[in-house]
Amino acid sequence: MNIDSKIYIAGHHGMVGSAIWRALTIKGYSNLLGKTSKELDLRDQKAVSNFFEKEKPEVVIDAAARVGGILANNEYPYQFLMENLQIQNNLIDNAHKTKVEKFIFLGSSCIYPRLAPQPLKEDYLLTGSLEPTNESYAIAKIAGVKACEAIRKQFGKDYVSLMPTNLYGTHDNFDLKTSHVLPAMIRKFHEAKVNSKSVELWGSGSPMREFLHVDDMADAVVFAVENKLPEHLYNIGTGRDLSIKELAELIQKVVGHKGEIVWDSSKPDGTPRKLMNVDKMRNAGWEAKTSLEIGVKATYNWFLENKYNYKQVKI
Repeated sequence: MNIDSKIYIAGHHGMVGSAIWRALTIKGYSNLLGKTSKELDLRDQKAVSNFFEKEKPEVVIDAAARVGGILANNEYPYQFLMENLQIQNNLIDNAHKTKVEKFIFLGSSCIYPRLAPQPLKEDYLLTGSLEPTNESYAIAKIAGVKACEAIRKQFGKDYVSLMPTNLYGTHDNFDLKTSHVLPAMIRKFHEAKVNSKSVELWGSGSPMREFLHVDDMADAVVFAVENKLPEHLYNIGTGRDLSIKELAELIQKVVGHKGEIVWDSSKPDGTPRKLMNVDKMRNAGWEAKTSLEIGVKATYNWFLENKYNYKQVKI
């Protein structure tokens, strides 16, 4: 990969896309291309086709998606299915038509069966039923994985899918209606600290989850850009998990909240456990570097600086 290769990052203003942009810039890549959703609606087949014909990128990184937590996935299943299919189909098909040789597709660990053996291996894809609370999103992402695999098999192109575990970090979404569990907890504990209140959290606290800082995810993408990976699908994670209760206690400590944590067991827990087997990526030469506590502190500091301008915590 040349340092001046034209690299298009779809979704470059999002948490993951912006982290990839930063990581590539630090490495010296200067010919980066990005469009906001107002400049280019990735759901619009004609607009995406015109964009590829005009710009002719050499590498495409698909970090664009409609994303959200359990609540958003439950309330908007059609949008999560259809919009993600439209976005990725337009990107993958037009990349192939305009002779893009390297395409990196980003998905999620929710593509694996709900009750698959732990830790999750890439081979477990399509071996069982999905988690109902995010089935629509998962089906869309599985379609993207299979499209990239088909192009790789049929045309010999370097199209690879990277499936991250739960991501968090700078530029995260802290909206309580649409955010994922970790940023939602950061906001809840912070506001409870400010108002001297208890914190109510969904579920029992027993599900096990793995979390990866977005800068580590970006580093994995840069690794995939600079190396030709021998297979089509790789898990990206730390290979370590903890319970939601343990996560809550860690965030409570980082934030400095002293009140009570109340668990609402009438709310869904989601998948009991989602730990990634990261042996394939580790054997290829990449592994995560950021500890969860340091990552949570950095994320809380970003939240304070960008949302409330409060005094930051020490890392």
